[in-house]
Amino acid sequence: MMSTVVAWWLYETTRDPFAIGLIGLAEVIPAVGLALYAGHVIDNHERTGILKKSVMLYSLVTFLMFLLSTTLIQSHALERTWIAGIYILIFLTGAIRAFSGSAFQALLGQLIPFNILPNAITWSSGTWLISSIIGHAAGGFLIAAIAVKGALLISFLSIAAACIVLWKITPKPIPESKRHATTWSSVKEGLSFVMNTKDLLACMTLDLFAVLFGGAVAMIPAFAKDILNVGPTAFGWLNAATDIGSMITVTALTLSPLRRNQGKILLLAVAGFGVSIIVFALSRSYLISFTALFLSGMLDGISAIVRGTIVQLKTPNEIKGRVMSVNSMFVNSSNEFGQFESGLAAKMFGLVPSVVFGGGMTLLVVLTTWFKAPSLRKLEY
Repeated sequence: MMSTVVAWWLYETTRDPFAIGLIGLAEVIPAVGLALYAGHVIDNHERTGILKKSVMLYSLVTFLMFLLSTTLIQSHALERTWIAGIYILIFLTGAIRAFSGSAFQALLGQLIPFNILPNAITWSSGTWLISSIIGHAAGGFLIAAIAVKGALLISFLSIAAACIVLWKITPKPIPESKRHATTWSSVKEGLSFVMNTKDLLACMTLDLFAVLFGGAVAMIPAFAKDILNVGPTAFGWLNAATDIGSMITVTALTLSPLRRNQGKILLLAVAGFGVSIIVFALSRSYLISFTALFLSGMLDGISAIVRGTIVQLKTPNEIKGRVMSVNSMFVNSSNEFGQFESGLAAKMFGLVPSVVFGGGMTLLVVLTTWFKAPSLRKLEY
């Protein structure tokens, strides 16, 4: 919800797609820069405590974002001052996410028995997608109903509620692992594991480049206002279209999991994602644009579940924090840096050409991976 509201808020203020791109850059720098150290900390400390503290800090940052939107700040601070404040707070969320995301993923392996872990990953993805759909859609509704300030207040209250829920998780034992003389030797073990596990490296790299170039979702505020000429409510639904599609896929795969050819299906799904992004870029119809994003979400849901299952099943619990942190580097750099790339490309080449180029590059990445990583293409679990 907060990402939806902030993107709309900044674009409505600046009317510059590059302002949206800078959101991704502000978040990716600390998220990637701290990821490896975060993995070391997560594997050597109690994970529930790290997660609880991270979400508490996130709620504090969200409250400060709300304060920036109040009349007091808006009337007494220069526009460039409070916009700079937004980027500083986004930078802090990136630092927090370096710990919270990997801590959650690593903790999942301690909460769930190994024999039902693949199905639990699907359920976990489903709950995340439900909240993402509600957040994206509600962000647009709330902007229309109670303005940016009210929407940000609801975001803060939601995250505060999450803190209360997380406090019910009891502490878990620190996984037994080899003790390292230095932080770097600990970090290097996680990196080495990823680099030496070809299937892991291939699926992470595929996600990195596919999402890096196919990040059309970041530009939805610009498409909604300048191409499709719709207001905040329609923007909220458009922003939620990808997650609605993903949710349908996750539900289907929960009821009927993939049994064979998961690697080949992964590659075909990412290729379809690239085609959907090109259709979205060329569309001038709200219905076609919504459908293209909906289909991209369905296909991305397949790839997310396959990738998430591969990472969880192939990683020993004692180094899961470090491996999840390496994975978060790929994910964060693809999502957030992809948002920056989209904003920069839109400023340089124009909104539509930049997104068409991104979809085409996604197809090229899939074609390259198909021939260069045959083990991923043939993978089954």
